[in-house]
Amino acid sequence: MKAKPSLNGAGFTLVEIMIVVAIIGLLAAIAIPNFVSARQNAQAKGCINNLTKLDAAAAEFALERGKQTGDSISFPGDLTPYIKLNSAGSLPPCPAGGAYSLAKVGDQPRCSLGSSVSPPHVLP
Repeated sequence: MKAKPSLNGAGFTLVEIMIVVAIIGLLAAIAIPNFVSARQNAQAKGCINNLTKLDAAAAEFALERGKQTGDSISFPGDLTPYIKLNSAGSLPPCPAGGAYSLAKVGDQPRCSLGSSVSPPHVLP
């Protein structure tokens, strides 16, 4: 007949489990705000990159069509041939959900979010 092993002392106590949960909670409290901030910065940089591309496309459109500063632009139709389109066949959207606008040659393109978010979605 074999003796059963003793189960005394096996496993974790409630205090040990609570300490581990507290440490995980503390690490999450530190990490989550950093992830949110990194996401906002990435969205702003992506938006500014798109605005730069729109500005370059508007300049190329004006050069090829002989437009002068202040002439109107049919946005986005006039700029579509000058920008690499996304998989949906349209201009790249603002990563944060804003909308782009550009009315005249020589104006800077704008994001509808602009300075209302931090960091701002405006060209430097």
